[in-house]
Amino acid sequence: MCNKYTQQQSYIQNHYSSVLNALFSVFGASSFTIQTTCIQESLIIWIKREILIAVLKFLKKISQPYVMLYDLHAIDERLRTHRDGLPKSDFTVFYHIISILRNNDIIIKVPLFEESLHIPTIVSVFMNADWYEREIWDMFGIYFKYRSNLRRIIMPKDWVGHPLRKEYPARATEFYPFTLNREKEKLAMEALLFKPEDWGMRKYNEDENFMFLNLGPNHPSVHGVFRIILQLSGEEIINCVPDIGYHHRGVEKMGERQTWHSYIPYTDRVEYLGGCINEMPYILAVEKLAGITVSDRIKVIRVMLSELFRINSHLLYISTYLQDVGAMTPVFLAFTDRQKIYDVIELITGARMHPAWFRIGGLANDLPKNWSTLLKKCLDWIPSRVDFYVKSVLKNSILKKRACGVGAYTAQDALDWGITGAGLRATGIDFDIRKVRPYSGYENFDFDIPIGNGISDSYSRVMLKVEEIYQSVRILEQCLQNMPMGTFKVDHPLTTPPIKEYALKHIETLITHFVQVAWGPIIPPNESLQMIEATKGINSYYLISDGGSMSYRTRIRTPSFPHLQQIPFVIRGSLISDLIVYLGSIDFVMSDVDR
Repeated sequence: MCNKYTQQQSYIQNHYSSVLNALFSVFGASSFTIQTTCIQESLIIWIKREILIAVLKFLKKISQPYVMLYDLHAIDERLRTHRDGLPKSDFTVFYHIISILRNNDIIIKVPLFEESLHIPTIVSVFMNADWYEREIWDMFGIYFKYRSNLRRIIMPKDWVGHPLRKEYPARATEFYPFTLNREKEKLAMEALLFKPEDWGMRKYNEDENFMFLNLGPNHPSVHGVFRIILQLSGEEIINCVPDIGYHHRGVEKMGERQTWHSYIPYTDRVEYLGGCINEMPYILAVEKLAGITVSDRIKVIRVMLSELFRINSHLLYISTYLQDVGAMTPVFLAFTDRQKIYDVIELITGARMHPAWFRIGGLANDLPKNWSTLLKKCLDWIPSRVDFYVKSVLKNSILKKRACGVGAYTAQDALDWGITGAGLRATGIDFDIRKVRPYSGYENFDFDIPIGNGISDSYSRVMLKVEEIYQSVRILEQCLQNMPMGTFKVDHPLTTPPIKEYALKHIETLITHFVQVAWGPIIPPNESLQMIEATKGINSYYLISDGGSMSYRTRIRTPSFPHLQQIPFVIRGSLISDLIVYLGSIDFVMSDVDR
């Protein structure tokens, strides 16, 4: 069990005393309830909805302010049994805000009851709350007052029910068989019709009629099943509406039906290019709940696999970006490079894109023989190939003229929209979770974080990813030269499955193995959060255990979701061709957006 309450209270006193004193002096200490969890590095406070806007505005303006709304979602509390010391609540809305200067977070929770399931919108305070509020309405049916366009964002417009409510089934076998008749099809097609008036758009002005163009949801330049409705004057984009949800699989809902261990394969597929990187935040969050500390060898191997996948994802991003701009050759060459990386991953894990190889308390297996030989060959190959792409294409004057200045935004814009990863760092903000909040032993590695010069545009974002590849190679070289000794799984009762050698010799271990495989480990009740620097920005898992074999609530915050929300703000006034260049530079996949 996570018995680190004293450490968290000490952390809060050391890092949040000034913030709490300021809040208490303005709103009164009785207005706040402080929650203690496994999330040691964050302050969690409960407040009433009547003071929500005032508290958020206050925190956004204090010294070293909380300038980014990192996440916003909800919890259906009605079936939760372990809530000792918490305010009564049927549903809880939580707001996760970050101070870059303080390098810490505050999670604000607001309790709601079924008979008055509404809360004020905070779009006037944090503009990127728009999509998050629509998602909460879609998934939970919580109404946000004083805002427009509160409509479904993930589910189809004609969908019935709110999937993340506890009474909503989690398995297809719990539904009646699906049928499609002409009436249903007609209603579904009508729901896809775009009505400009619903979005505050005019069909014409005094001089001309505007054209409305569907880009996607099946188009190579939108990098997935993604639709953007463009309002055009000639080729100039007057406005646009990103339309997501075509790739939704309900992976957060699946977290409520899968055991802690059997959920691991789902994490690979949230952002399907990241592989083991996506396993990292989930595994670390579960290990916090279970009170498991892994060995240095496990940490280093996890870092090694993560950085291999980072390079692999970046190579695909860079090459497909160049393809979007018009350079065809690099994408074919980059797949040769990626094959060499997949050879290493396959040798180690037995799989390629989706290894599902990290385990609670360790790894699926130890490193195989000759892993270092193949990794060294790969590391000898990659830097020279990246050099070739830079010299032959990325420094080409035509490409630079085409990309520089397109899709540009400032540091303040990035913070306002919740942008993370290379898009944030290109604006000059030095914020990489591997450095500022090290996990899995990243603090023991020597590497640099590439930073931009103040403006994030299509070209600077790509060049930062190039530099990140070089830094990942540095990390991998250190893994190669300094791999610690030890076992690949810790000796802890909540690791699954136990080491096979023990299970074959000891009846108690065999029984434990049988129970944990059949039912899954029983994780102590608590809440946990782990943020990591994923391939496309900051990814995190917020897990709630109610003392069972499955997660009570699995919240996945992905970077691509806020990145796509920013598109209209950045691209208004540009040409359609500029939109293609801008989209290619974001680095997103729709599985990361829709989940």
